[in-house]
Amino acid sequence: MAFYPCHKIMKENFRIGVIGNGSWATALVKILTDNHHPVNWWIRNSNSIESIKNRRHNPHYLPSAYFDVSLLSLFNEVKEVADRSDLLVLAVPSAYIQNVLELLEKDEIENKKILSAIKGLIPGPDVLLNEYLNKQFNFPLEKYFAVLGPCHAEEVAAEKLSYLTFSGIDNELTMHIASLFQTSYINTIINTDILGVQYAAVLKNIYALGAGIAHGLEYGDNFLSVYIANAADEMAGFLRKVGAQHMVVGEHESKAVPGKRKDINYAASVYLGDLLVTCYSLYSRNRTFGGMIGKGYTVQSAQLEMNMVAEGYYASRCIYNINRKINAEIPIAETIYKILWEKMNAEEGFKMVEDVLV
Repeated sequence: MAFYPCHKIMKENFRIGVIGNGSWATALVKILTDNHHPVNWWIRNSNSIESIKNRRHNPHYLPSAYFDVSLLSLFNEVKEVADRSDLLVLAVPSAYIQNVLELLEKDEIENKKILSAIKGLIPGPDVLLNEYLNKQFNFPLEKYFAVLGPCHAEEVAAEKLSYLTFSGIDNELTMHIASLFQTSYINTIINTDILGVQYAAVLKNIYALGAGIAHGLEYGDNFLSVYIANAADEMAGFLRKVGAQHMVVGEHESKAVPGKRKDINYAASVYLGDLLVTCYSLYSRNRTFGGMIGKGYTVQSAQLEMNMVAEGYYASRCIYNINRKINAEIPIAETIYKILWEKMNAEEGFKMVEDVLV
């Protein structure tokens, strides 16, 4: 799969709607408005809407990110955003997106394009968002796209150079959508591995949560490097089982051209890069959540302390359930699931993890 210079693609005039108002949704709105794109933004809390109008920033998430409010149309009814938009950017935590989508009728999204900024599976049915949309709304994969990291919202707010990967099966349309987000501090890449990149985003959150547990248990950097290397291998094995592309490091589909990017493979940012930053970064909410578990917090107390959703918590159960069908070798992820959902002692669990590391 080739890389594309998205900054050279003509920008299409989509009416853009963003659904969600957490840190990642706020970061995406910042990127879009910095590019002078009007945004229809769904925010559930009316007080937050008034605060953004008056103070030009989200009072609860990324307060250092300021907006040109003349480009924002703010609504607390999701139908209003859907009606006014051609491209819907879904940036609600995966545990809650089903409740939001149930507010919409099939005909309200059938002619839209959907860009998923969700890095999780839908709990219960344990499916990717595109699979849920297809089943519940008969929504075609051709109109579905995903945006993945590695990219922390806090660094977007600080305008530190970051990379976003846009995935979709329609190359031209994926490039159009990616071009909307290309800025001086955001580089964009595209690929067609729509299932693989989404599963990679789910798994890296589980392993990052495990990295946090290890840190909370006072393992050091030496252990963590071995842990992440093994997590990367485990993730690649799972991705192969679900049919992901580009899983071989050091091999590319076509010969590299001097001065040009290589074709994508597993070492690329959207697979291995996102795993690394989520495991190491102090901005990672999954790592933070795991750190609390390693220090002895219960899941419930850690959730209350963070006041943000750690996707890896829900993802660990979804992946555990999925793997009962596909039978990938994922002992690290399964141990993290047991610590979080079956009350396995974290220290005992990581003694088991030690035994599987190579």
